[in-house]
Amino acid sequence: MRFDILTIFPDFFGSPLKQSILGKAIEKGLIDVGIHNIRDFALDKHNTTDDSPYGGGDGMVMKVEPIVRAVEAVKGSRKSEVKVILTTPQGRQLNQQIAAELAQSSNLIIICGRYEGVDERVKELVVDMEVSIGDYVLGGGEIPALVIVDAVTRLVPGVLGSDMSARDDSFSEGLLEYPQYTRPESFRGLTVPDILLSGNHQKIKNWRRRESIKRTLERRPDLLEKAQLTEEEKKAIKN
Repeated sequence: MRFDILTIFPDFFGSPLKQSILGKAIEKGLIDVGIHNIRDFALDKHNTTDDSPYGGGDGMVMKVEPIVRAVEAVKGSRKSEVKVILTTPQGRQLNQQIAAELAQSSNLIIICGRYEGVDERVKELVVDMEVSIGDYVLGGGEIPALVIVDAVTRLVPGVLGSDMSARDDSFSEGLLEYPQYTRPESFRGLTVPDILLSGNHQKIKNWRRRESIKRTLERRPDLLEKAQLTEEEKKAIKN
């Protein structure tokens, strides 16, 4: 899978893309990430990528020409279909379902928004989807771009040690993940639940399911509205 990130701060991505799961996925050739400096596509000798907004107001707006030229240049070098994403507070809020949707693409271009936003014509001309990572304000779209790459990469076959790892993650089935334990069996008076030491895989599976539902009910009850629950589970929640 190929990610192309368009940004005015290309050095931002150097270290994160070398670490942990992302770094290993790149080393194995399971994903490929290209970083493109939007300034390289500017039309003036100063490589200007922003300007004051028409109609007045505070701040600056990212110009349409450099971004559109960058997107068209990258798309032109790809042989298969490309989906273009713009990071913006106005977009669809990223969740596991959207990550899974994006993971079906073979090429993703992510435009990192900045300042007061981008010229609206960028959205009209080249953007397929606008994505937000939450209801808060960041300095720019670079962190959201990394979040998108990380969330989608985990769903690429072969990236995780086991495909079950991605399926069991929080939100994968609309529920928070169950509690996890490892050695030692006892620490400062807190012990691992007996069921996890029983060796009975079906009982462990059932316990984990119940704990996922319980934890979701306590911490994110809003998720249960869309979670895939059996009729028995729905009745248990109501009681």
